[in-house]
Amino acid sequence: MEDQPLILLLFLVFFSSYQLPSSAYTLPDKYFINCGSNIDINITSRTYVGDMNSGHVSFTEQNSYVVDKKPASNTPSALYQTARIFRKKSSYNFKIDSNGSYLVRLHFFGLSNLRTAVFNVSASGFLLLHNFTIQNSDKTAVIKEFILSIPIGEFSIHLVPQGSSFAFVNAIEVFPAPPDFINDEHSNDQKGILPQALHTIHRINVGGPTLTPENDTLLRTWLPDDPYLYNVHTAINKQDLSAQPNYMAPVNKFIAPAPVYMSAKEMNIDTSRQSNNFNVTWSYDVTRNARHLVRVHFCDIVSPSLSNFQFLLYIDNYLSKEINPYQTTGQLATPFYVDFVVVSDDSGFMNISIGPDSRSLVKTAFLNGVEIMEMMRESDFVKSKQKPVFVIVVPVVLGVGGLVLVCIFGGLLFIILRSKKLKSIETPEGLPLTAYKGSTHSNRKKSQQSTRSREGTTNASPVPDLNLGLKIPFFEIQLATSNFDTKLLIGKGGFGDVYRGTLRTGIRVAVKRSKPGSGQGLPEFQTEIMILSRIRHLHLVSLIGYCDEMSEMILVYEFMEKGTLREHLYNSELPCLSWKQRLEICIGAARGLNYLHRGATGGIIHRDVKSTNILLDENLVAKVADFGLSRSGPPDQSHVSTVVKGTFGYLDPDYFRTQQLTEKSDVYSFGVVLLEVLCARPAIDPTLPMDQVNLAEWGMLYKKKGLLEQILDPSIKPQINPNSLRKFADMAEKCLEEDAADRPTMSDVAWDLEYALQLQQTAVVQEPHEDSTTNVSGMLLLPVIQRLPSMTAQFQSDDTSIIRPEGDSCSLLSTGEVFSQLRIDDAR
Repeated sequence: MEDQPLILLLFLVFFSSYQLPSSAYTLPDKYFINCGSNIDINITSRTYVGDMNSGHVSFTEQNSYVVDKKPASNTPSALYQTARIFRKKSSYNFKIDSNGSYLVRLHFFGLSNLRTAVFNVSASGFLLLHNFTIQNSDKTAVIKEFILSIPIGEFSIHLVPQGSSFAFVNAIEVFPAPPDFINDEHSNDQKGILPQALHTIHRINVGGPTLTPENDTLLRTWLPDDPYLYNVHTAINKQDLSAQPNYMAPVNKFIAPAPVYMSAKEMNIDTSRQSNNFNVTWSYDVTRNARHLVRVHFCDIVSPSLSNFQFLLYIDNYLSKEINPYQTTGQLATPFYVDFVVVSDDSGFMNISIGPDSRSLVKTAFLNGVEIMEMMRESDFVKSKQKPVFVIVVPVVLGVGGLVLVCIFGGLLFIILRSKKLKSIETPEGLPLTAYKGSTHSNRKKSQQSTRSREGTTNASPVPDLNLGLKIPFFEIQLATSNFDTKLLIGKGGFGDVYRGTLRTGIRVAVKRSKPGSGQGLPEFQTEIMILSRIRHLHLVSLIGYCDEMSEMILVYEFMEKGTLREHLYNSELPCLSWKQRLEICIGAARGLNYLHRGATGGIIHRDVKSTNILLDENLVAKVADFGLSRSGPPDQSHVSTVVKGTFGYLDPDYFRTQQLTEKSDVYSFGVVLLEVLCARPAIDPTLPMDQVNLAEWGMLYKKKGLLEQILDPSIKPQINPNSLRKFADMAEKCLEEDAADRPTMSDVAWDLEYALQLQQTAVVQEPHEDSTTNVSGMLLLPVIQRLPSMTAQFQSDDTSIIRPEGDSCSLLSTGEVFSQLRIDDAR
């Protein structure tokens, strides 16, 4: 008991002495320099000493100064009434008496003809400004802020006129930053942050007003976020400026002032809306292909009471981080921040988003502040052209318990506890989306928590089976389509409008957008994503990504240059397809459908096969599209009871009668497509006589009468070899059998179409006056590939061979070769 007072005394002494250095920091008095003047002026409680009066600052003599004795009414401050001009390479020299990080600010204002100046500024071996000019700055001062690590001794700022121009500066600030203002933790063999020069590009008070040096602890300016917000309707301002944040070490008022933490943007949740699954996104202009330190500030002023919830933070499309305010701080209105080092891509923009986490009971997200600082390269202003990949993540907050233990046990235990709290978020692994530069792979092992955090590359989806790696932010799609410019509209369908677009990486895409807010087509939208995200095939259109933010339902596909098959058959000014081209297109579509039926996991029935859902790329390679009505099930499943859906004219009558869906329903629809290809007319044409309205009925009637040649497309009639036509027509007839059990499989269809192509290529093409006997001998010259009956043929589920057009000929590719060319491991 006698030892207790001594222990208590030691504890109090240790606690009082163990104050983080930042808490004892006060804004220094030097150096604040009024350039080109012998007058000291007081601005924002700081005295800016005239550079001719300062005994601790010197500058070289190749200079002159100007004094605007009658300052213009548009001069924003007395600080900008004078400037020092340098005609030759010159410098300001400062005496530094302590090591550490320093804030360096340079002020420029266009007095007289100073806007014509072009010059460089360098310091500590870094080129801070290159070919700098303020020509575009009208009535506004330009303040450039840098954070530099400066040793004891002389510190020089060099100003170098370019060409025949000159250099100038109105004011300079050089003063020590608070200790631990920049955290120097790093991982792997990356350089730390402190040895580098940081150039502040953006400092944003999210959800709040402009903060000027008068109300900032380090004389900083914080700008409002609204000009950077991509969609102003996605967020609302939250403010509690009457309260004070609960600062907890190592966060203090010098990291960010109270107004930053007591204002925020929160998701604009609409309780009347069924889904509020969207992101709030800000887009900032940054230096291309350069490393940036990104600091994001959080303080929960949006929750009415303590609640355990988390949300997701995204930087561009390759970094995601789970934010859990109460795991971090344990109480309301307690500030914390997270630092990231991110390499920008070549777009010139960096996008920062917040969105809900599907695992959280509370579906909201908030953000208080953002700072973006470019990391200057030493002695080199040319930025690295490396691919964008974030490098370091440095979380920098501690819990209350950790701080108490620090006070008791000292620095060692502090470090141990802190290291347990820190989380290193690494590059998301295995993201399938290659449309965005920066979706790279990391070889490092991920912890369970970081694995969970990257499940939503853009944000969590209300449908758990959707491939979140394919999510694309809405603002990216707006950029790609010039905000859905009607000039880029290339089609309309039941789901919505289709636009041509170009992603920021130059990849061309087709963007299918449902009518915003309609709520129609959600099951089809989800089905298409779930199916296309798990299948890949040469003859199936690839899904690049999707967006389901707010009320939007958008699908992004690879762009098919030649449009739909129907557009090349009738009612179009496009060039007519040859018979050989039509055969190759039908073969490709059949192989795509066969892969759906037999090769895809679980087996998939398309349920909406038609000529508008067969797309053609620039080489006229066919790809089946539009899987919104598709159904999946085990391959051996004979039928699926389902509400009848499809397109009139293509609909399987057996399916319509029994409501039992099988893969043979696709076969029937494909038979209608074969007749479209043959006759170049729609499946349903109500303008024709009653007996001709339905193509399937009309075509089969003429086929059975032996009059099929009478209804052929006249443009291809002279090209068709009769044996090729006969094989093609026989297959179409089998596909259109009334009883589904009598129809062939898609593998049979593909094989017989391939046979029809061989007949067309090998036989002598007859002239219009010749009869079919001319071609019989040609048939005998074929390799022995015929099989009878074709109904017994079965392709393996891995598609043992695929015919792919190459110029005017076709080559046989093994499945392995096809998938090798697709580079399936890197697809999408």
